[in-house]
Amino acid sequence: MDCTKCTAALWTRHRLGKIPVIPDFKCKSPEAGDLLMGRDPIALAKSLAAAGAPVLSVVTEADHFGGSPELLRQIAQSTSLPILRKDFITTRKQLHESVEIGANGVLLIAAMLGIEQLRGLIDEARALGLEPLVETHTESEIIIANELMVTFLGINNRNIMEWEMDDGSVNTTEKLAGLVRPGALILSESSIVTPNDVLRATAAGAQAVLVGTAILRAQNPVAIYKELSEAGR
Repeated sequence: MDCTKCTAALWTRHRLGKIPVIPDFKCKSPEAGDLLMGRDPIALAKSLAAAGAPVLSVVTEADHFGGSPELLRQIAQSTSLPILRKDFITTRKQLHESVEIGANGVLLIAAMLGIEQLRGLIDEARALGLEPLVETHTESEIIIANELMVTFLGINNRNIMEWEMDDGSVNTTEKLAGLVRPGALILSESSIVTPNDVLRATAAGAQAVLVGTAILRAQNPVAIYKELSEAGR
């Protein structure tokens, strides 16, 4: 069962000399408030797919980010792109739900999971055909991810345990990316606003970036997406 659809799409873009930018769909954020501002998320997903997005990320957590499994299902049905589910996933039941709603990958947050729990969820995800993206924020979490031979590793520039209300920056990727074992695809997440942020993340060793708020708050999300994905060209 193929559980590498997300990284395959990202590596393909990367090897063509392009910076893979994943748009992150969230309806709201604790810091920025309403992000959709009345726009249709399905139409927006289609427009960003047409603009060249290799993968789409959908936040399904309801209380803090306003998402839902149904939102992911609708976006997955509207595009042929791989879909990454972002949520606070701690159980196998959530993994099975992720398959049912059309996700190709799932976020697993190292800070929320013990090492054996994380190992078990990684194994179960792969058995179900889901690609696990293991999110880290500290050196100790990178070490754990390396021990588990993680192949898709996220570095969150902000602290998800503080609901991303902290003053994060690409400095976190710059400090941690060099600790990741060779061969893993590094995704820099959060606090990426400008093309220079994209270039800093990739110069530090990230092969791809995930951007939500900067795209969603823009008057023209497609234009901002293209600006970020063409950084340095």
